[in-house]
Amino acid sequence: MADFQGRSAIVTGGARGIGAAIVAELAKEHLGVVIADLLDHDGAALAADLAPNVIFRHLDVTDEDGWRRVIDDAEAEFGPLGVLVNNAGILDFGSIETQSPSLFRHVVDVNLYGSWLGMHLAVPRMRAAGSGAIVNISSTAGLTGYAGIGAYVASKWGLRGLTKAAAVELGSASIRVCSVHPGPIHTPMTAGMPDSVAAAQPLPRFGEPEEVAAMVRFLITEATFSTGSEFVLDGGATAGQALVLTESS
Repeated sequence: MADFQGRSAIVTGGARGIGAAIVAELAKEHLGVVIADLLDHDGAALAADLAPNVIFRHLDVTDEDGWRRVIDDAEAEFGPLGVLVNNAGILDFGSIETQSPSLFRHVVDVNLYGSWLGMHLAVPRMRAAGSGAIVNISSTAGLTGYAGIGAYVASKWGLRGLTKAAAVELGSASIRVCSVHPGPIHTPMTAGMPDSVAAAQPLPRFGEPEEVAAMVRFLITEATFSTGSEFVLDGGATAGQALVLTESS
């Protein structure tokens, strides 16, 4: 089991949804957790509920100076940085023909560049501390293609690839890097999606944020021989259709 007691953790997009569930799960592991998000009200309220080992800091993940402040605050408050969960992400609908260049760039900037920037600035702190664990929240859109959300798909495939490159680079420093790929999960981002979206899955339901958080906790604390790998929580959707054989087949 990885021991990160006396270390700090940062969870981006941690104010609600999957991020909030991850924050709550890591707080149980006696980590000092920083909720890093643009949602000041939600983030501050969650931190108040989970105090004293959780604090909130405002962060735009595309802002380098903002990242530096959050990392400095995490270490000042809770000790050397041990864990980074890149969960912040946005989704914008639009075909390759119709989506504006600015919106495409914005999605990629938040979902991919923001995660790279966090890793870029967090890794030296983890090296100095002697170890670390990074979990990048990608998506099943980082495993396959979906029409109408090309920017999101591109960013999540990119995050999957970045995870593997980082794992190869950082293993010798005892820094593990893995990606998590949720399918449909009950969050504010999926609030408008009908339940029928999941009807054809082997497990025909939406997942819950707590199920993703449990996987993230496992990767950080238990999966100490895993790095560069992707972990899928999608009710079996990407497994393909099962062939059911009967006696008459």
